[in-house]
Amino acid sequence: MFIRIGYDMCFQTAPGVPMNLMLYTHPSRQADLLQRDVVYVEAQDGQSIPVKTFFDVYGNKVGRIVAPGGQVRIWSSNTVRDSGLPDQIPQTAAEQHQASPADLPAEVLQYLMCSRYCELEFLQDRAWNLFGHLAPGWARAKAVVDWVHQHMTFGYQYARHTRTAVEAMSEARGVCRDFQHLCVALHRCLNLPARYVTGYLGDIGVPYNPAPMDFSAWHEVYLGGRWWSMDGRHHQPRIGRILMATGRDAADVALTTQFGSGWLTRFNVVTEEARPDSLAHDLHAA
Repeated sequence: MFIRIGYDMCFQTAPGVPMNLMLYTHPSRQADLLQRDVVYVEAQDGQSIPVKTFFDVYGNKVGRIVAPGGQVRIWSSNTVRDSGLPDQIPQTAAEQHQASPADLPAEVLQYLMCSRYCELEFLQDRAWNLFGHLAPGWARAKAVVDWVHQHMTFGYQYARHTRTAVEAMSEARGVCRDFQHLCVALHRCLNLPARYVTGYLGDIGVPYNPAPMDFSAWHEVYLGGRWWSMDGRHHQPRIGRILMATGRDAADVALTTQFGSGWLTRFNVVTEEARPDSLAHDLHAA
């Protein structure tokens, strides 16, 4: 399967505003891209703005620019090879095994800790009361996701960028990031490493959603020595998750960060299965 991905957004900024852009496809999916992964940035006069890149502490690729002031357009377009299969689910006992914190790789331990949007100290008792009777492993992890999906109501009108996992628990509503923050926090309370993920997720293999396309959030849990995708909002294995960035929570994977005055004026995202007749150019460019 081939999936077309991309975005086109504009910001209005004051002169000389530095910005970080976490808009690249994750390094783990670079080999699947049919074209070079480029973030294009243009000033309002059409001149290209240079983009410097670096890799953050979580292994995400990040761009850096200095906006000259006025309108800045940021865009990219690409096509990704994908298996076309839904999210993998652990099958064997080894894959479903939840390791003790004492046996986890050192780099995984950070995903058991509190973070900006996941305040574990206020959720520990509730997590163990709800799920402590279940055996550690995939069944308990899935029970958390099942519970969050049933507990919370999704709605774009409920979006609030400051909402934490504790507030998501008490308010029982939010957008995809809030579902994932609550899942992540409850998993960590149960000593299951969990990290927040952002990326593309189109309506592939599911009924069409007429709402404007957006980037999506999901999360991953660490079982049997690897990470597995889970999703508190979309309560079924999905096709076509294209990873962009991972971190402890949404604070680590902000798509754009500006260090000065500016605001978003346009935002369009594309993620859809590519038609066979549209692939010729992309395959030629690969």
